[in-house]
Amino acid sequence: NQKCGGRKKTVSFSSMPSEKKISSANDCISFMQAGCELKKVRPNSRIYNRFFTLDTDLQALRWEPSKKDLEKAKLDISAIKEIRLGKNTETFRNNGLADQICEDCAFSILHGENYESLDLVANSADVANIWVSGLRYLVSRSKQPLDFMEGNQNTPRFMWLKTVFEAADVDGNGIMLEDTSVELIKQLNPTLKEAKIRLKFKEIQKSKEKLTTRVTEEEFCEAFCELCTRPEVYFLLVQISKNKEYLDANDLMLFLEAEQGVTHITEDMCLDIIRRYELSEEGRQKGFLAIDGFTQYLLSSECDIFDPEQKKVAQDMTQPLSHYYINASHNTYLIEDQFRGPADINGYIRALKMGCRSVELDVSDGSDNEPILCNRNNMTTHVSFRSVIEVINKFAFVASEYPLILCLGNHCSLPQQKVMAQQMKKVFGNKLYTEAPLPSESYLPSPEKLKRMIIVKGKKLPSDPDVLEGEVTDEDEEAEMSRRMSVDYNGEQKQIRLCRELSDLVSICKSVQYRDFELSMKSQNYWEMCSFSETEASRIANEYPEDFVNYNKKFLSRIYPSAMRIDSSNLNPQDFWNCGCQIVAMNFQTPGPMMDLHTGWFLQNGGCGYVLRPSIMRDEVSYFSANTKGILPGVSPLALHIKIISGQNFPKPKGACAKGDVIDPYVCIEIHGIPADCSEQRTKTVQQNSDNPIFDETFEFQVNLPELAMIRFVVLDDDYIGDEFIGQYTIPFECLQPGYRHVPLRSFVGDIMEHVTLFVHIAITNRSGGGKAQKRSLSVRMGKKVREYTMLRNIGLKTIDDIFKIAVHPLREAIDMRENMQNAIVSIKELCGLPPIASLKQCLLTLSSRLITSDNTPSVSLVMKDSFPYLEPLGAIPDVQKKMLTAYDLMIQESRFLIEMADTVQEKIVQCQKAGMEFHEELHNLGAKEGLKGRKLNKATESFAWNITVLKTCPCVFMVEGIIFLWVYTH
Repeated sequence: NQKCGGRKKTVSFSSMPSEKKISSANDCISFMQAGCELKKVRPNSRIYNRFFTLDTDLQALRWEPSKKDLEKAKLDISAIKEIRLGKNTETFRNNGLADQICEDCAFSILHGENYESLDLVANSADVANIWVSGLRYLVSRSKQPLDFMEGNQNTPRFMWLKTVFEAADVDGNGIMLEDTSVELIKQLNPTLKEAKIRLKFKEIQKSKEKLTTRVTEEEFCEAFCELCTRPEVYFLLVQISKNKEYLDANDLMLFLEAEQGVTHITEDMCLDIIRRYELSEEGRQKGFLAIDGFTQYLLSSECDIFDPEQKKVAQDMTQPLSHYYINASHNTYLIEDQFRGPADINGYIRALKMGCRSVELDVSDGSDNEPILCNRNNMTTHVSFRSVIEVINKFAFVASEYPLILCLGNHCSLPQQKVMAQQMKKVFGNKLYTEAPLPSESYLPSPEKLKRMIIVKGKKLPSDPDVLEGEVTDEDEEAEMSRRMSVDYNGEQKQIRLCRELSDLVSICKSVQYRDFELSMKSQNYWEMCSFSETEASRIANEYPEDFVNYNKKFLSRIYPSAMRIDSSNLNPQDFWNCGCQIVAMNFQTPGPMMDLHTGWFLQNGGCGYVLRPSIMRDEVSYFSANTKGILPGVSPLALHIKIISGQNFPKPKGACAKGDVIDPYVCIEIHGIPADCSEQRTKTVQQNSDNPIFDETFEFQVNLPELAMIRFVVLDDDYIGDEFIGQYTIPFECLQPGYRHVPLRSFVGDIMEHVTLFVHIAITNRSGGGKAQKRSLSVRMGKKVREYTMLRNIGLKTIDDIFKIAVHPLREAIDMRENMQNAIVSIKELCGLPPIASLKQCLLTLSSRLITSDNTPSVSLVMKDSFPYLEPLGAIPDVQKKMLTAYDLMIQESRFLIEMADTVQEKIVQCQKAGMEFHEELHNLGAKEGLKGRKLNKATESFAWNITVLKTCPCVFMVEGIIFLWVYTH
């Protein structure tokens, strides 16, 4: 965390422009009337500091100093057409200094019939939000009486608080004890600290020059609003409610559809949400959601960042076992370090409750012919083998119904091996999977077929039933590593005796020794598996990344931590998941970043302990390298946009010492995945604020292989003594929900911390052509760049190369159609003043609002031509609207061309793929005939797999936009 993105540390000394929180439109107007300095951005790239104020009569915006006449250095509120937040005008896009301007601090005021822009930059995102919210409120009320200046006494929120106060005011005097008021506010908002509530009452009373222990109704309402209004949530509510201070069912429906990505939402569903979360009786009856109910809704599980579909088994569980990542534990019997930690049965209970599907049993001879599990560095504490398997039998399928693998470390004599076998048969009964593998099959059975089965992994004797015992290589991993590191090591493994009874319990997870990939691919049976030490697996992953991935398509690989990790620290599981290794054994007893990745990864797919690997790592003919640092063949990268808005109720770091309760938090965002995707960035530091620090910073990451990526949010204290860690949350990319979400932070040991959250906004957009993420995102016109095409590789076999050459032109067509469609969408988003992360639905809603005349009538008509929606002007329209119609027509034309041509282009590509696959089985023979051998033949095989991967994945990519486009119009 010390190297967070290489970003220079910055500090925000105040998250708000004043001590008083913004909790209403009245607060925004008051702030604007007092005025503040804003930067005025000109089209010529010059930036001027000006002091802006709102007239007391609310009719005009003024700035100074100015060379213009005082009456000209103003903008009438009545002339304002629109207020845009962010750098979403031509002035900002074409300004040479735009990259130095914070997106969240910029806003623009569009005015006049030609939509001229006044482009401004505030000194913080909060100040920008105040001006945007206040101006939008004024514009929306410009034709109505402005009654909000009378105060907040008549708002639904105030009326609700009044009924709450009156219900608690048993004497009916309109006044109550401070203790009662404090308790009442704590009931309404349990996250507030008592000391903070009392301090707020003292501040309010001091401002009124009174000192008493009693609180009036007005003081109670004021204190509640200031303490319980989160400004960032208020600004959001005002934005989506079209400048009201509450949401009705239609507002909520639009928010859920366009922003949160919820489909099939109805008005009745929105009314149900309002009834469940609105705090006031009036709001529930009339169907509106005020700020407090909206805040509760955003904090609820319904707005959790984790996709609820992934909280149950959502993946195909009928693939071979080797196609899944498997939740695995190392030295499961230990609850402390592996050097001298005691054996404890609770290690198995903890691991199995966490969804672990592969546990280790390191078994040695015990007294009275009873096998035991113990740390052989600490023989004083041990547990009986029988008690361990009884616990395993009890908890095996509590968290998951899918198969459990027992990795036996057998160090027992023959008599006690027989006892082990007898005890497992008796305890597990018919749960024990002992069916002999079928030589006619090529792959392991699926998790679905092996449901509620216990599989023993270990050494196995030859199938001759007359052989009752024999020698096999020792499974003692630590001892083997020690021997290998010894100067006397000669390459031979230690042999041990194995009895038939124990051998017969091993079926589809037979342990064998790894030699090399060439030998394994030729002679290894699908039911045999290898175990690799962390050191050996790292070497292989670096030297033979493609071979490792291909090997793991058919065979199980188990990776265990280095014996040098005597403190039971953990390896980075991502390094081995990238190679397709299924069973990466972790020390569950050791918390930290690596265990966070492991725990977060296996939250998906219902936490069942099995996660399906990406198809590019499963398909028999496909190309994937774990060390890839560029784009993947045929895969279009995605752009992940994360806005860290605020934090809630951050605790002091557990290990901090000699420091008060005040912290200086900042947030790190880590992206884990293939090397090309790994990245890290951090926010500014918010000084001395743990309750509701406002960050308001947006980050963008390019993700090339989303199925293998994870996001880790880490909150740290910048002014720490002893310990900086506040909380973290790790989530697979595929489990992210778009929109405004709360992230529930976990403690260092992985427990969810009550009421401790991050408030974020998530958006995922397409990005074509690869390369590192640019700050300007998709708002930079792709057409201005040199278009990049995924190239097919030359194999060196003319017959096959001639087939793949036929696919070159349709592949370019496919990419051109996709890029042209995306460029057309980007153009219309820019003209609508929307950021790249805006959805197409938001874009069309904004467009429709721009095509309304001053007398509230449409300036265009919608005409269906050949089932496509065109817009035609109803008379003369301004140049701004002409530009929008031109951009809209281009989007329709590109989408129409894409939809009409997609099937034809796809068919050409599919035919080339099928023709190429006909040579798959004969590839080696053809290569030999052409004189290819050794490295050249391997290169030809690799290029063949690359080409097939490109042809398989490309057609799926360019059809998506057309489908989405049609969906928007049909719904």
